[in-house]
Amino acid sequence: MLKKIYYEGNIDSIFEKLDRRKEGINKKVERTVEDILEDVRKNGDMALIKYAEMFDGFKINNMNDVLVSKEELEEGAKAAGENFLRILIRAKEQIIEFHKNQIGKSWKINKANGVVMGQILTPLKRVAVYVPGGTAIYPSTVLMNVIPAKLAGVEEIVMITPVKEDGKVPDVILAATKVCEIDTIYKVGGAQAIGAVAYGTETIKKVDKIIGPGNIYVATAKKLVYGMVDIDMTAGPSEILVIADKTANPKYIAADLMSQAEHDKLSSSILITTEEVLADEVNKEIMIQIAYLKRKEIIEESLKNFGASIIVKTLDEAFNISNEIAPEHIEILTQNPISQLSKVRNAGSIFLGENSPEPLGDYMSGTNHVLPTSGTAKFYSALGVYDFIKYSSYSYYPKDALETFKDDVLDFANLEGLDAHANSIKVRFED
Repeated sequence: MLKKIYYEGNIDSIFEKLDRRKEGINKKVERTVEDILEDVRKNGDMALIKYAEMFDGFKINNMNDVLVSKEELEEGAKAAGENFLRILIRAKEQIIEFHKNQIGKSWKINKANGVVMGQILTPLKRVAVYVPGGTAIYPSTVLMNVIPAKLAGVEEIVMITPVKEDGKVPDVILAATKVCEIDTIYKVGGAQAIGAVAYGTETIKKVDKIIGPGNIYVATAKKLVYGMVDIDMTAGPSEILVIADKTANPKYIAADLMSQAEHDKLSSSILITTEEVLADEVNKEIMIQIAYLKRKEIIEESLKNFGASIIVKTLDEAFNISNEIAPEHIEILTQNPISQLSKVRNAGSIFLGENSPEPLGDYMSGTNHVLPTSGTAKFYSALGVYDFIKYSSYSYYPKDALETFKDDVLDFANLEGLDAHANSIKVRFED
């Protein structure tokens, strides 16, 4: 199932042999999204009503139909069942325990010359969480996006999610929303929902930031409104990379690779190992396990096109290749995985040892599953509390302290040809 690639010291050759996913801008999709966004910007609620019926079959008689009522929220949460509510609460506690360590603080310096300097942390005021609908029902998305925003102190969090013809939000989504204490849920989805929260309509307020996954239309809309509002990231198909030595269990590796391959035919699953025999055993395990998996066809297509076993001579070579790929998820299945942690430079989330499989991170470990993909882990981080905070610096200078810097500032400003800058300093020392 996984094609075998032998590493011979040239990382570029590895990339040539891997089928890399090409996720360039789809011009047709972009034009469609641009038209939808412009319609929403100009026509507000009327555009939302039109697109809800056009794309989802949801007929809106008035904009009150768009907002989930308190009764709907309570009934949906109850219908999800006590056991699922228990699981949600447990997951919430785990996520809080991890993310509360990301909470920063303002700071101040009082200098001997009377200067006061510092930095103020201010949470964003209003955030929208996009939760996919249709065939994708992910209550975990609600938890992973809302909880860090809550810990940051965001004043208002709203949820936008598409519904089908019946106008109902899935019970499990409502249950997750209730556990996260969100009570403003709009039944709008697609690019039009992104436009609504980016521009504001008669009913829906403009937000400061949009977070959450979606299809290509949602992702494109987020790209196009970025700058008017902030966004979390533009995530691509899921990825997993496993680094394994001779102590690794091929049954576990096969299961973990397929756990990501089932997401999408474009998902990437890569094994890097020092043991060619292990790579062969993993392929055998894939053949055994895939037989009873529901999403078999998707997994097979994903592994065929974007899966690989890379055979290396040393673990250092394995980590060098991994850092160039910069995977969304990396599992380290070696004799002493914690001792290898410092070798990971680029990865969204790291899973150490055979009892820390990636799906644990999707739901219950407490780490965030909103992660950079497509190599962007070289410069992006997992979603966290810090994504909902602004950092503002401040300074206070008494006149005698300013005077000690006067001549240097004047020279600097004049050097750059900005005499109004220089004048701003100069006038303060004229009689």
